[in-house]
Parts: sequence; structure tokens; C-alpha cells
Amino acid sequence: MGRQCVDMPKTTGNAAGQNYDVLIIGGGMAGLILAAALGSAGVSTAVIEPLAPEKLLDTGFDGRTTAISGGSRNALASIGVWPGMGDEAADILEIRVSDEHSPLFLHYDHAELDDGPLGHIVENRIIRSALLERLTTLSSVKLFFGRRVESLDREGQFARAFLSDGTTLVAQLAIATDGRGSPTRKAANIKVRQWRYPQIGIVCTVQHQYPHHGVAQEKFLPAGPFAILPMTGQRSSIVWTEKAELAPVLLELPDQEFAEELQIRFGDYLGDLEVVGPKFSYPLGLLHADHYIAPRLALAGDAAHAIHPIAGQGLNIGIRDAAALAEIIVDALRLGLDPGSVNVLEGYERWRRFDNTMMIAATDGLNRIFSNDVGPIKFARDVGLAAVNRTPSLKHLFMRHAMGVLGDLPRLIRGEPI
Repeated sequence: MGRQCVDMPKTTGNAAGQNYDVLIIGGGMAGLILAAALGSAGVSTAVIEPLAPEKLLDTGFDGRTTAISGGSRNALASIGVWPGMGDEAADILEIRVSDEHSPLFLHYDHAELDDGPLGHIVENRIIRSALLERLTTLSSVKLFFGRRVESLDREGQFARAFLSDGTTLVAQLAIATDGRGSPTRKAANIKVRQWRYPQIGIVCTVQHQYPHHGVAQEKFLPAGPFAILPMTGQRSSIVWTEKAELAPVLLELPDQEFAEELQIRFGDYLGDLEVVGPKFSYPLGLLHADHYIAPRLALAGDAAHAIHPIAGQGLNIGIRDAAALAEIIVDALRLGLDPGSVNVLEGYERWRRFDNTMMIAATDGLNRIFSNDVGPIKFARDVGLAAVNRTPSLKHLFMRHAMGVLGDLPRLIRGEPI
């Protein structure tokens, strides 16, 4: 990343506070994407994030990669972020979905469509770097790193955030993008439906002997999906879903033994493997907020929903949240309406809730169907994969859905300015 001209004011604030159109609480990727979308449209926006920017960019902070769909790439390009990350994004040209050792499979090839690559794999730290770089160029966005929201007053016509350094920020609307454990959501008493899967996600990067040619693999094993995602160079990102009781044992293995376990699941089609960089692990679960809005408050990204990584859609639906919410806010301001009013926010909730609910149901169902070794179920799912593979119209529909270019799309997802 280049310069980091993020503002770190030392003022103590005052009773009136610093005024903005929108406050974004949480500087994760969804929050920063929303800030870039609003800032690109000239909306006065403040972002509050407890961590310092150098922490967010540290290689030990988040070793994951993200699958960026075609629709998400359109949005990132429209708000000026994609140029800062495109050179370090690996194109997904093909996807092969298989069920352990079954000869039946599902194969997606971008050449069957006219929409470019099926998606892209980008390291999360690269995404954050590009976002921060873009935000430093937007004069209407102010970043408050290294401080947290101590309390949020949402009474009356404004939301007032009281920060840990004494600063007071005032806006018509506050947006929570502070993660699945969102303190802002909890303080607003918005309930969630959630559960943990008996699985742990293991994430690492491997260097391999032969080039991957842009092919992503999703192998369904009895413990859960095992994804091989193409990165730049002769590298791939591994997202390995394992039984919760076995994952800690695997992670404690010496490097050579861990690599051997990995090779068993990976196969030998890319030659010899070497794990490069640290290994990470994450508990897997599902979460969905009962409501996305409250007076002067909206939820987006993981604060509203969290899904299983089986389809690689977690950030993509967060980006669609950000694109829809930015469009709702900008349209309201252009019409002279209050962007924090219930009438305006209800439009956002109606727009996004159905799409998110369908994605949550799909990922939960796929994980339950494929994360087992029950004979009749295994046979049925293998036949299903093969049937889709041999039905071009249905396969192309699924491909476009995975690319995020179907449905009632926000303007940014269509590649249009807000």
C-alpha cells in the first residue's frame, strides 16, 4: 500500500459534535467498501474502527483470501477500488466441484459465458490495502482509527456516537458493520438466530510444483468441503473444513506431517506442495439478525448475517448490502429525504433480506447435504451434480448466480455509478 493519510484527530469534541451524513461503525471490509461507495458519491461519512490501520494490514491479522464475484468486481471498479487490487487478483477461469472419489462432478468454464472470469481470488490484506488507499483520496470520508464507540444515542433526529477519546460524532444515520459479534447490534437489542457447525475452518496458502491455470476446486469430503482456490503465481489458498474435534490435532502437527495430511486431501495433480506462511483456523457458524434496521440504525455485512464458507459468498453478499444501502442513502439525500428515517431504511431491509435469506438457506443446506458419508445421500448428490453438469441452461443459470449478476441488483453491482 502507498501512503496512509488517515486522520487521527486529538480533539476532545464538544456537545454538538462533528457532523456527518452517515456514521459507519466498524472498519472491516464491508464497512470500508460502504464508505468508499458513499464517499465516491460525495456523502459525508465517518468510519470508526478500534484497530489501527497497520494492524488491519498485518499478514498475521487475517490470512484468508476472498472470492470476489463478477458483480462484486463491478462494484469495486465503480467506486475506484479495483485498480488498487486487480493486479494482485487471480482469475477463476474454471470451477470443478466433486464429491470425494466419485467419478461424477460439476464443471464450470468461463468460456461458456461472455461475462469474463467467473470470479477472482484476492488476499484479504490486499483488499484492505486497496480500500484504505482509495479512502485517502475521498475528501468526504474521515477515518477514526484506534478508537471505539463507547455509546450510541439514537433518540430524535440524529444518531450521536461518543468515542473512547471523547470525540462526539453526529449523523442522521449510523450503520453497524462491526462483525458477527456486533456490539452495536447487541446494544440496539436486535436479536439473532445463530448456531455453530461442528466444524472448524483451516486456512493456509500452498506453493505447488505445477501451475493451476485458474482452476478452482471444491471437493466435498465427509468432514466438510475442501476448497483449492487459485492465487497469483503457482500458489493456491486452502479452505479446509474439518471436524471440530480433529482440527486442533491437525494444527498442532509438525509442518511435514501437516503437509502430508494436506496432500492426502489435495491430491497430486499440481505436484509437490509446500505450505507457505502461517496457518489460521476459525470456528464456523451461521447467524442472521431478526431485523436489519432500528431507529437511526442499519446493519450490513457480518453484523446482519454470517454464513458457511462453502460457496465463498460471505463478502459478496456483504458487498451487495453495501451497494444497496449506498444507493438507498444517496437517492434519499438527492430527494431531500432523511436517510435515517424508517421509511427509507425499510426499503433497504426489504431489498436485501430475501436475497440474504436465500443464500443462508442454500449454504446451510449444501453443507448439511455434503458433509456426511451416508450412502443414499451420497449417491443422490453425485447424480445431482452430474445432472446439472449435463444441462447447459441450468448450469449457466447457476454460473451467473455464483457470479452475482442475477436478481434485483443495485446499480453498483451492475457496474453503474450510484
